[in-house]
Amino acid sequence: MQTPEIKPALFTFELLAQDGGARAGVFHTPHGDIPTPIFAPVGTQGTVKSLTQRHLVELDAKLILANTYHLYLRPGDALVAGMGGLHKFMAWDGPILTDSGGFQVFSLANTRQVDEDGVIFKSHIDGSTHRFTPETSIAVQENLGADVIMAFDECAEPYDRAYNLSAMERTHRWAERCLAAKTREDQALFGIVQGGVFPDLRAASAAFIADLNLPGNAIGGLSVGETKPEMHAMIDVVNAILPQDKPRYLMGVGTPQDLVECVDLGIDIFDCVLPTRLARHHAAMTDTGRVNVMNAQYARDERPISETCTCYTCQTHSRAYIRHLIQAREMLSGTLLSIHNIHTLLNLTARLREAIIAGNFTSFARAYLSNLKS
Repeated sequence: MQTPEIKPALFTFELLAQDGGARAGVFHTPHGDIPTPIFAPVGTQGTVKSLTQRHLVELDAKLILANTYHLYLRPGDALVAGMGGLHKFMAWDGPILTDSGGFQVFSLANTRQVDEDGVIFKSHIDGSTHRFTPETSIAVQENLGADVIMAFDECAEPYDRAYNLSAMERTHRWAERCLAAKTREDQALFGIVQGGVFPDLRAASAAFIADLNLPGNAIGGLSVGETKPEMHAMIDVVNAILPQDKPRYLMGVGTPQDLVECVDLGIDIFDCVLPTRLARHHAAMTDTGRVNVMNAQYARDERPISETCTCYTCQTHSRAYIRHLIQAREMLSGTLLSIHNIHTLLNLTARLREAIIAGNFTSFARAYLSNLKS
């Protein structure tokens, strides 16, 4: 009798160290290893706004996120597939994560209709009508070809218990359908925990998603209007149930304070549009708080944004120059601030990782947060 071939797992999570709740690990993917904790810059439409892929390489970004909903509408997932998939289309060789489109669809509150099968929604581009089901979301994400794909879920307003119960149960049924529809072995499907700010719902959702035994698990429906203590409480509930040997992804969260506090609670992966959004609004993230470079006090300021920062922007340009670019409405201002902001978050997660491995995470986190003004 011939022994069946055992294929090596394409996606594995290696937990290297733990300090309290904080974890340092490596998520192995076909397009490279992702050291955790990690922050993923968001490239909604196949591009991290104002940056080239070379910038991202130089920033040492290990994972970037693209948006299923937006790429489905434009240029179309079939076109991306025909161009060789998202990695080739974007000219990005590293790991990519695509969300399911669920959050974007459900943010279209006035133009969507939800039923058990899926969602009917109108395009924000031209008003055309479309339907997403769990099977559609998986098919689109398989066309795009990202390394990590997300189950289609229903995100609810955090304080409506009846809606959260209904959305959570539907999210669970849809997760099972996503798993059944998935055909590509070179993509890791993550399930998403929902349940609003209700501990019993979050616990039930975490248990259900964990039982699916997927390569990783995500926490959705947070940072959508609830308080920080409520968000932290829900993460605590969920991470007590999710398996230790799978990466945990907190969706849409990305301030320096959030990264430190949520790594302490056991989160491994973060993403957020905040660093590039702040850059477009003239703000810089630093280890001591935000700096509005447009302020008049910086008109003759020869200092970099941060004198301790090693990014290209801070090593090359002054606050006065960047302020001048903003006033002149030069695109370079957004690029320079985006480089700095993304570097700040990537550098922070690298230092958090080092502190966990060294066993001094608690003292590092306490010192960092005490120095952070906002």
